[in-house]
Amino acid sequence: MKTVNHWIGGKTVEGATGAYGPVYNPATGAQDTQVALASVEEVDAAVAAAKEAFRSWGTVSLSKRTAILYKYRELLDAHRDEIAELITAEHGKVHSDALGEVARGLEIVELACGIAEKLKGELSTQVSTGVDVSSIRQPLGVVAGITPFNFPAMVPMWMFPVAIACGNTFVLKPSEKDPSASRRLAELTTEAGLPDGVLNVVHGDKVAVDRLLEHPDIAAVSFVGSTPIAKYIQSKAIEHGKRVQALGGAKNHMLVLPDADLDFAADNAINAAYGSAGERCMAVSVVVAVGDIGDDLVKKIADRAAKLRIGPGNDPASEMGPLITKEHRDKVAGYVHGAAAQGAEVVVDGTGYTVEGHPECADGFFIGVSLLDKVPPTADAYRDEIFGPVLCVVRAETYDEAIELINSSNWGNGTAIFTRDGGAARRFQLEVEAGMVGVNVPIPVPVGYHSFGGWKDSLFGDHHIYGNDGVHFYTRGKVVTTRWPEPSEEVGINLGFPKNH
Repeated sequence: MKTVNHWIGGKTVEGATGAYGPVYNPATGAQDTQVALASVEEVDAAVAAAKEAFRSWGTVSLSKRTAILYKYRELLDAHRDEIAELITAEHGKVHSDALGEVARGLEIVELACGIAEKLKGELSTQVSTGVDVSSIRQPLGVVAGITPFNFPAMVPMWMFPVAIACGNTFVLKPSEKDPSASRRLAELTTEAGLPDGVLNVVHGDKVAVDRLLEHPDIAAVSFVGSTPIAKYIQSKAIEHGKRVQALGGAKNHMLVLPDADLDFAADNAINAAYGSAGERCMAVSVVVAVGDIGDDLVKKIADRAAKLRIGPGNDPASEMGPLITKEHRDKVAGYVHGAAAQGAEVVVDGTGYTVEGHPECADGFFIGVSLLDKVPPTADAYRDEIFGPVLCVVRAETYDEAIELINSSNWGNGTAIFTRDGGAARRFQLEVEAGMVGVNVPIPVPVGYHSFGGWKDSLFGDHHIYGNDGVHFYTRGKVVTTRWPEPSEEVGINLGFPKNH
């Protein structure tokens, strides 16, 4: 059985505790791999390696840092198929989706390649006679990232390339459910010339997470995951004096106005709700149909849902793969099973799905897509983040009723409006309470040079991730006031508050 071990100080470090977690192939249900679970001492070793590496890496020139990152970008591009195969084998998403994940991660590596532009300071000359003031940004030191199972390559790349480009060193704790992609990303940094200890990977469970949050040598922690854990991460990190950005869950709404192209809206609802089996925090999980378009829109979505091809991710014909675990599959199915009793209309029931033509998938963690109509806001399927291929449709008589519904949600990650009316779209983007808004774009994930993050219970901390916010999160500002007096200049004694003159 394959074992995924830690990556500390630029080399493989075997687990010393004898504790291992299972890694399944979700398409077959078989355990093909195990992952070492770190002890406190192993986390400490990774932090120590990062702390030692920071002594030199923090002073390495920008040109040398970017040269390594350019080489790393080339290696990632050359190995993107290999990384995508690792993702498919352990997460289950189809290969094309996995390739897209790697491509979006590459965007952030490219952003990091231009870090010299992002780290430019400011200078004001002659603010007072003979006095200049400048501002600079400097790295924090050792920083950590805790990442989820649903994007085992992309989310780590949202973090560590920017952090190390800014001069920090990094300890990554990826999800123990699909650890191989993150481990491969780290190996390639060494091949690109990154010094040992600048990027370290420790695998583990709550023991490893808590040690990272408590460790006195870690200055900042980045996290992406569920809202309850994000709240815990923020509280624990702040308790130990750390800077923190913790991105939580979501319940993303897609508002469809009566003037929208319903075929276009239905296509996008399918893509956004069922892509990656719904296991993404930017998935559309609620469609709000305004006016009398509901029946027509629901029929168009249902017709398309019936044609989706669900199967193993390594089959090019598959459009959607399995869920990550059997337990999660059963939890998602529970929302569909209980929907009718809570007032929803089950239009498409995807529970009990079996894959045809792939006998090896008989024990896989598959579920079909489900569509629930006329879902009451009190229903569990509406209130909870399901994180699976279940799309709820809610009816609203007016735009005002729809916007009130959306804004009453505890989450505010992403949202979208589908309309031909520019005025309505402009009003929506100003009035909706969410951090990322799409206009005729169902999953408005920003490009790398803009920042990703939501509002309300979708974000804990002051900074969004990557983009300018990412650079600011991984650096701290310093203002320098300089005066070079002339040899003959006399200052004299003056105990009053200094004045500019």
